[in-house]
Amino acid sequence: MNTHPNNTETNTAYRAAVISLCALIAISLAWELWLAPLRPGGSWLALKALPLCLPLSGILKGRIYTFQYSSLLVLPYFAEAVVRLFDASTVSKACAAFALICSLVFFSACLMYVRRQRKAAEHV
Repeated sequence: MNTHPNNTETNTAYRAAVISLCALIAISLAWELWLAPLRPGGSWLALKALPLCLPLSGILKGRIYTFQYSSLLVLPYFAEAVVRLFDASTVSKACAAFALICSLVFFSACLMYVRRQRKAAEHV
């Protein structure tokens, strides 16, 4: 089902999902390449951002199936952020906190978007 947001709540969920996913990709890259890499000069762990790029097209197109599976895809990023909140570096803690917020917002926005789209489909 390829639908675009049609009401205010769905539109808000859609925007929140897009913004939080893009922010999570950006913080994942910046964290491991410049801000607080595990190794000086950057880390191969920056490749963790690649799986987040896979659903980006479907999210931008408003595809319900993409919202469903990507809500599960983001859970390991949430878990990593929780674990790395206890890191020694202040910058790494800040990155972890931002990633935690982004993953929570994305997960919640995906659920809200899917729920609203399904309710709209039932009423048609």
